[in-house]
Formats: sequence, structure tokens, C-alpha cells
Amino acid sequence: MLPLPNSSSLNSESALPSTGVRADFTVDQNWESYSNEDHAIWRELFDRQAALLPGRVVPEFLEGLDFLSVAADGIPDFARLNELLKDATGWTIVAVPGLVPDEVFFDHLANRRFPATHWIRDRAQLDYLEEPDLFHDVFGHVPLLANPVFADYMQAYGKGGLRASGKGALQYLARLYWYTVEFGLIETREGLRIYGAGIVSSKSESIFALESPSPNRIGFDLERVMSTLYRIDDFQETYFVIKSFQSLFNATAQDFAPIYQELDRRPDFDPGVVLESDRVIFRGNGSYHR
Repeated sequence: MLPLPNSSSLNSESALPSTGVRADFTVDQNWESYSNEDHAIWRELFDRQAALLPGRVVPEFLEGLDFLSVAADGIPDFARLNELLKDATGWTIVAVPGLVPDEVFFDHLANRRFPATHWIRDRAQLDYLEEPDLFHDVFGHVPLLANPVFADYMQAYGKGGLRASGKGALQYLARLYWYTVEFGLIETREGLRIYGAGIVSSKSESIFALESPSPNRIGFDLERVMSTLYRIDDFQETYFVIKSFQSLFNATAQDFAPIYQELDRRPDFDPGVVLESDRVIFRGNGSYHR
């Protein structure tokens, strides 16, 4: 199973349907069951990121927030979001109780359904939590699903995951997801901007990813990304930078099977390594991880 601690997929032996969980691991959101404290935590997290992200996040993310009316007034009702999102790009959000098996995750994405955790963190976890919660999934991921090109990329990723199942290649797809959907940067005329949900939903990494002298920022290359290990418990040592969502879609719109075979013959790269063949946008000094 995909080692994606910041997506809705996980290598978990306990990820089995329980009472109230359907065969596809979806549940009812039960929006009316959220407490005043739940909504207050959403507002606090939203306000913090809304103040931080302008000038740091890709404009398409803010456009998606506005279009979907994701706001600070409280936890969004998935049914309301789905009315807007389905009309825009054909995607819907489905509530899940937590991390789900890989094939279920891929199947949802392949059918333009995004599995979003239905619970929200408590105050003790405002700055860090080990599993994705509702704020990460909805605030971090959903706005870009209103962008047609990124929406198509996410569906193509899901279809690729279904094809890869059973081929021993899931670690390569995990790295692609990690370094794009979760921790990706993008080049714009105004400079580098964030688009990965793991950065967008994190106060500290929103600053670190763009402003710290420590990490490398390297131009996206599919095989390079698929060969690179990543950190799951700290800031990233390297961020990969795409030129546009269209270029990301174009680079990944191919049969990965020959790439998997080639990568199986190569060693993996450590997260902080810089290669001679890299398009280095910024070479970090590694000070944070030292």
C-alpha cells in the first residue's frame, strides 16, 4: 500500500470497513454533528492560512477557494461543495473515516471522486498531526480540483495507480504524489509558488518551502522524482518545481510500465542529493537538516 501519510491512502492492516462504513470505505459526512469547537478550529486554521498564502500560493488555488466559497465561517458541507465542483470539473468529494487502502484510493480518483477525511484535528494538533484530517483534505486539496487541468491530472494519477497495482511499482507512484500533489512548487512570472496540499495546509511549511535557504528547489523530471526518497516526519530536503499544470499533465500522460522497469535497475536517491543532470533552481545549504 502507498506510504502517503498526507493523502487518504496508507499501508494499514486495520483499514477495513466497520459499522457505518460502506464497501468503498465512504461514510456520511454528518455535517450537523460537528461541534462549535470543531467549527472554531476550522476558522482558526483557515484564518491563519488565508493571511499567509497570498503571494505564496499559486493563483489557481485562491481562485478555487473563491469559486467553491470555502471560507472561514465553519467546516464546509460536502454536499454544497459537490454541487459547485461537479459542475466545474465533474469531481465530487466523498467522506471517508480516515486512511483507506491503495486500490480504493486509486479507484476513487480514477472516477473523479476525492476521498476526504470527515474528522478535524483538535487544538493539541493545530500545527502537526500524523494523519490527514478534514482541514488538510478539504482546504489543501479541493480548491485545485476546480482547475480543469489539475483535475485531469488527479484522475490520470488514479488510473495509473490502478494499472500499477500488483506490479511492485507503488513506491514510484507514492513519490510522484508526494512531490507533486502534496509538496509541489510551481514556477510563475512572479516567482516560485506553492500548490502542494501538504504545504498549503501547513503554516510552518508554507514559509519554509519558499523562504528557507536549507532545501533544494529542483526542476521537475518524472524519472528523477520517482527515484527520490522523501521525508514523512519533517520538512522536505528537496522540492520539485513544475513549469505549469499542463506541463505536469503532459509529462505524466504516458504508460509508466517501461519507466518502472528502468527504475527497478537503478538505485534510489536520498532526499537531499543534487545531481549534475538536475535543473537547479535553488541549491539549498542543508542547514535545517544538519
